[in-house]
Amino acid sequence: MEPHMSIRISRITILALGFSLVSLAYSPAQTTLKMSTTTSTENSGLLKVLLPPFEKAERANVHVIAVGTGKALKLGENGDVDVVLVHSRSAEEKFVDQGYGIDRRDVMYNDFVLVGPKADPASVKDAKTAVDAFRRIAAKEEAFVSRGDDSGTHKKEKAIWEKAGIIPRGKWYTEAGQGMGAVLRMAAEKSAYCLTDRGTFIALQEKLPLVVVFEGDKDLFNQYGVIAVNPAKHPHVNYETARRFIEFVTGDEGQRIISSYRINGHQLFYPNAHK
Repeated sequence: MEPHMSIRISRITILALGFSLVSLAYSPAQTTLKMSTTTSTENSGLLKVLLPPFEKAERANVHVIAVGTGKALKLGENGDVDVVLVHSRSAEEKFVDQGYGIDRRDVMYNDFVLVGPKADPASVKDAKTAVDAFRRIAAKEEAFVSRGDDSGTHKKEKAIWEKAGIIPRGKWYTEAGQGMGAVLRMAAEKSAYCLTDRGTFIALQEKLPLVVVFEGDKDLFNQYGVIAVNPAKHPHVNYETARRFIEFVTGDEGQRIISSYRINGHQLFYPNAHK
């Protein structure tokens, strides 16, 4: 190769490198959003369709920690996450009232259902209310698996037992201390009853020998809310991205994605940010 050709190629290489560096310099940096949420939003598969459009639009990487609602709110209280997506209205309101969260918004709802073996040994299908259904299980001491993890589902279950005037205990009652998917599988193994959010059950029901034995009571309504962690409490949190996530999930695109998400033709969640 002649010397002048070598110089020309070197100049082209340097120029191309320069353009690349300029391009990188002006590209918006990717940000990370830490979100604690319930196991139901993950087990149901919703997050797999809800998060990618937000991540692409905001050049964000959403790091999800899926735990029970109680633990999810505790992570927010400690400033370990930027935003929470949970389902226990009383616990959420306490979180906000104590100054740990701001900008709470309703996102979507579904309901809790009581599932159990097809034989229904406690005759739960004949119950008139959720309280009646729980009393029937306790009266016959039929196997019942509880989340036992301070999740939104566990909080709902405890509220129904309290309303029924029953403190569940004994060999028939198992506190798993695990997420919804694991509890459903345990209930299937034990031919036991358990309370579950409908979304997770629909997502897993083809793999489980369980059926819905009671549903439709007003006490089983299941509202989900999103809350930003308060930057006044924890200045290090990524509040701006959390705020934009709240706008996304309660906005037209996020609500449309939630509404259209189905498994085997079944709608799992119903958006209600604009109710």
